[in-house]
Amino acid sequence: MSGPADGPANAPLRTADVARESGYSLQQVRDLELLDVIPPAARSETGYRIYSPLHVRALHAYRGVAGAVGPVEARRLLIGLHAAPIEEAASVINGVHVRLAREREEALRAQEALRAIRAETDTPGTPQDSDTMTITALAGALGVRTSTLRFWEDEGLVFPERVTSLRARRYGPAAIGAARIVAALRASGYGIAAAREVMGSLDRLDGLEEAERILRKRLDRLASRSVALLRAGADLAAVVTSGQGPADRPQGGGRPAPRPSGTATGRPPATDANPNADVNAEGDAGAKEDVDPAPDRDVGGRGVGRAGGEPGARFGDSE
Repeated sequence: MSGPADGPANAPLRTADVARESGYSLQQVRDLELLDVIPPAARSETGYRIYSPLHVRALHAYRGVAGAVGPVEARRLLIGLHAAPIEEAASVINGVHVRLAREREEALRAQEALRAIRAETDTPGTPQDSDTMTITALAGALGVRTSTLRFWEDEGLVFPERVTSLRARRYGPAAIGAARIVAALRASGYGIAAAREVMGSLDRLDGLEEAERILRKRLDRLASRSVALLRAGADLAAVVTSGQGPADRPQGGGRPAPRPSGTATGRPPATDANPNADVNAEGDAGAKEDVDPAPDRDVGGRGVGRAGGEPGARFGDSE
């Protein structure tokens, strides 16, 4: 169906036209402009905003990026991107693809860890004292801090035994396996509550199957987020290559709009610290719900001792 956005590249549009074509409210369009997520509108001599089809494309691009990484992270990434040098803008967008790919790899490693633990539980044998580990040894094998293992214990994720009069922690095979699963889940972006849900499922007869189902569901969500980013690709390219030069500005003799410090509603603009403002109507899918007490390296694959690099900030979907 045709609309204002299908016209010439510099066809003038009203705020209502842009809102209708993009699916955002009038106030969300204004707020996203004020935040510099989309290019500034020109102004008519009487002070009215004059938009162009490029603004509609910029809003479609924002919607796609928000679907991939959440609206808070999308705003952070897209602020001023329309005016950035092309190599800088391309680097920002490529970085989102890389981070989504990394999350997928980490989720796949978590799956591998679960399957390895399943194979171990299917192997008959009686646990020996030599199969236990101290907190220092286990932390070193997982590539985390000892304080992180204590934090997981406090949160009900891993339960070591207490031995000696000093109540020292000792991790038997079951606790080591649990710690490996938690480390893999945390490395793949799971928050504490979500990890607790997975660990709780392990107590059931179908525990490992349920944990794998949860991870498969996460991989499906990651695929959906990647598709959202791919769909935004053409609109992102149009925005970052536009340059907003004189030839791209709407017709009508307008001048660039001033950049007020707040929104037309008098409320502060939405930021990472204020994700509930008007422009965040989609909901923040990007905020990580909690952080372990110290930076952990992410845990790979089948063995306790495989460790990778720091996974970095998480975004995109929480459980």
